[in-house]
Amino acid sequence: MNPKPTLRDKKKEATAHALAEAAFKLALEQGMDGFIVEDVVQQAGFSRRTFANYFSCKEEAVAAYFIGSASNEDETLLFADLPPDATPLDALYSLLKMQFTSEFLYKLRQFVSLANQYPSLEPYILSVFRRLQMAAQEVLEKFSHGRYSEGYTHLLAGAVYGAFVPILDGRLNVLLPGEAPDDRSGAMSFDQYLNSMFGYLHNGF
Repeated sequence: MNPKPTLRDKKKEATAHALAEAAFKLALEQGMDGFIVEDVVQQAGFSRRTFANYFSCKEEAVAAYFIGSASNEDETLLFADLPPDATPLDALYSLLKMQFTSEFLYKLRQFVSLANQYPSLEPYILSVFRRLQMAAQEVLEKFSHGRYSEGYTHLLAGAVYGAFVPILDGRLNVLLPGEAPDDRSGAMSFDQYLNSMFGYLHNGF
């Protein structure tokens, strides 16, 4: 069980978030080449030294905005909504519905779009998905209580989270939650894609 965050922990978390949010906004407005760390600290209201306590570069600060959004979910709430005969796949489906809100997916797509323009951000996309995948695997292991091998939970989480990359980089014609249909023909909704993907997993491809 994780210890309860102290006031000091909360203050550090708020500082890191403020710096990351400032970096993200500057990246969207000016591009990664259009600002420097000094611009980030001025916008967030902190010193350059404070920035250095949290991040090694502006790319890491931009990525932290999204990595911070990949927070741990309320496992008690998640498990309470599952039927007694639920499988790890059912648990993962419920987790995804909780994690991948329309706001989070929209921000994540913005991040992927930035990374496509600025290769220095690309390695951080993997950090976001790794964080999500590891959190999902921890949930699956707690849910399964040793009934399934560790390799199975690794494979399941890897297959599911890997399937989201082509949505976010635009290779698949999928509308995110809250996104209105546009001129793209044949676009499917996010829920349709999610249900289709889990249909394949349920049927063993």
